[in-house]
Amino acid sequence: MAFSDAAEAVHHIVTTDEEFALEETDIRGITFRTFKNAPRHLREVMDLCLEYDQADFLVFGEERRTYKDFYEETSRLADALTSVYNIKKGDRVAIVMRNSPEYLVLMMAITAIGAVVVFLNSWWTTEELEYGFTDSGAKLAFVDQPRAETMQPFVERMAIERVIVRADAMPGTRSYSDLLALSSSRELSAVNIHTDDDMAVMYTSGSTGHPKGVVQTHRGAISAVMTWLMSARIAEEMDRLPEMPVGADGEPVQACALITTPLFHVSATHACFLVSLCAGAKIVLMHKWNPVEAIDLIEREQATRFFGVPTMSADLMEAALELGKSLPTLRSLEAGGAKRPAAQVAKLADAMPHAQPGTGFGMTETNGLGIGLRGEDYIARPGAAGRLYPPLQDLKIVDDNGDELPFGQVGELILKSPANMRCYLNKPEATAETLKDGWIYTGDLATLEADGIVTIVDRKKDMIIRAGENISCLEIDAALHLHPAVSEAAVFSIPDARLGEVAGAGVLLKAGSQLDEAELQAFLKQNLASFKVPERIWFFDEPLPRGGTEKTDRRALRAMCLGDEEAASPVTS
Repeated sequence: MAFSDAAEAVHHIVTTDEEFALEETDIRGITFRTFKNAPRHLREVMDLCLEYDQADFLVFGEERRTYKDFYEETSRLADALTSVYNIKKGDRVAIVMRNSPEYLVLMMAITAIGAVVVFLNSWWTTEELEYGFTDSGAKLAFVDQPRAETMQPFVERMAIERVIVRADAMPGTRSYSDLLALSSSRELSAVNIHTDDDMAVMYTSGSTGHPKGVVQTHRGAISAVMTWLMSARIAEEMDRLPEMPVGADGEPVQACALITTPLFHVSATHACFLVSLCAGAKIVLMHKWNPVEAIDLIEREQATRFFGVPTMSADLMEAALELGKSLPTLRSLEAGGAKRPAAQVAKLADAMPHAQPGTGFGMTETNGLGIGLRGEDYIARPGAAGRLYPPLQDLKIVDDNGDELPFGQVGELILKSPANMRCYLNKPEATAETLKDGWIYTGDLATLEADGIVTIVDRKKDMIIRAGENISCLEIDAALHLHPAVSEAAVFSIPDARLGEVAGAGVLLKAGSQLDEAELQAFLKQNLASFKVPERIWFFDEPLPRGGTEKTDRRALRAMCLGDEEAASPVTS
């Protein structure tokens, strides 16, 4: 039978399907709902590769790997890590490189022997990378050649060994291919890994000071992945799961995810890679983002799932429209990492009618788990962030004292689940601020409605306070994107001697469009209160600055626009 109520569908699944059966578990002194029969750790997840065997697993350029290929390469590397470098359970091993197949092999080989993956941002400078190695204590790093050169000034002083991936070894290093040749193992060894052991350290982008290393456990990552897999089951039980496209043989094609975001980001490793691995899906991995290349890959590999930050789905839509493509194999067009402009949702649905648009909110601190919305629900509520993914999570909106607020009132969004991080590495004070009695305090201001819909109002730090009035950067972002000539826009605070702060904006117009500041301000006044309209608008000829995960970098944008004013003023957005 098809369930019309999500709660009924959840109850049916957890009581009839052993894969998603629940139990209560004490984790570090706090009781959580957990999946009773989930894989205990990523070493067990790797055994799924043996079930899928010769099915396509990974496409990277002209390279192709089956699940069996992936399992065997991971086994060889895991053996080499222990036999050549004596890596033991709990040791930290860093990865610093752009997307490549070896990245996925490394992640699973390191965790399969009980060691801990340290994901470092491949866009970091020498100084930032030195901080990451100092903070994590990693003494072995797998790097591509550009990152090997960036690290050169400190590796000898810090006694860090490097293995070079997809390039010849440099002096004092070993190449990945040479290391792999030292092992002939075709099977992963059994390792005594506890489900609550550390699995990874993944660094947040860090808006002030140094980035924070989020310590994730095996249970945390698997809890998130199992929850996302269950969301597909819920959609199926409610007759909301779109039918898969059919191939030339008349059979449904293999599910296929295009990974567009960097693999040092939780949306790529957890929501895309690990979910695909557990589901037996094919992965198409991009080395770096390019919308025209993405269209070619989607068509060639019959990709069914696209996941990226909102700027990527906008790029994809514009390129598809220009090329006259509708990408009929796509079944989901998801975005995370930032809020998609509401005006864009219906346009995406029109441009790619076979794909359900979707949005998600999660954090590195929650292993990417959180809330989401897709399909007709999202089209009808394009400004919403979504509903809580069941069945492990709890959600509250609280005031500054931590007291729960009624429906409709703005407060801080907090989340509790076994997917939450263990701690921030080496930062007990920051951990205590963010993680309280099992609850992650997200730092996001939101409202919760009686129907379970959550709307993110803003980040606390992204509020502009103008003469005592709070102004949401995201609200103005959305209003700017309503203008048909605006391609990209982002808002930030400007210091003001009388009002304290006012709003400013950086804007990129669509090709061939013309618009001046006064015209755009007049347009905004149709949708915003006057005090919210940006006092100053900077127009750009190139895309707005983006960070390592392709999200618009408000701080960099602010610095570009204000110049000397930026250096003399506090940053609040």
